[in-house]
Amino acid sequence: QMTTLGNLTPSSTVFFCCDMQERFRPAIKYFGDIISVGQRLLQGARLLGIPVIVTEQYPKGLGSTVQEIDLTGAKLVLPKTKFSMVLPEVEAALAEIPGVRSVVLFGVETHVCIQQTALELIGRGLEVHIVADATSSRSMMDRMFALE
Repeated sequence: QMTTLGNLTPSSTVFFCCDMQERFRPAIKYFGDIISVGQRLLQGARLLGIPVIVTEQYPKGLGSTVQEIDLTGAKLVLPKTKFSMVLPEVEAALAEIPGVRSVVLFGVETHVCIQQTALELIGRGLEVHIVADATSSRSMMDRMFALE
């Protein structure tokens, strides 16, 4: 059964911010732009009371989330060492939010962590909305095919 996309409602939506870390800054195309859009998304989430879940890929080696991204009020900030953001702690956090139907997903890299997270969430019956202008990769071809 194919999950269809519907309108976003703050009470049934969660924002996922994936691996927006300092070490990726020089390697990811348009990183400054995706940071800017990501920050606006998080401001909107705070205003609308939408929970935010943040992951950091191997922060010991890749650093933490960039300073420009304000994580104030994030429900969960979690290190990870696999591609998908769908970790047991994330699943537990989602289970604590009644009626979650939609995930707004953004970060890096589009063809790896974003794609794997989207596929896992869709497999669990959730709607996934990827914010294209807050998502990038090292290669624009990788980004393009992942979004497709």
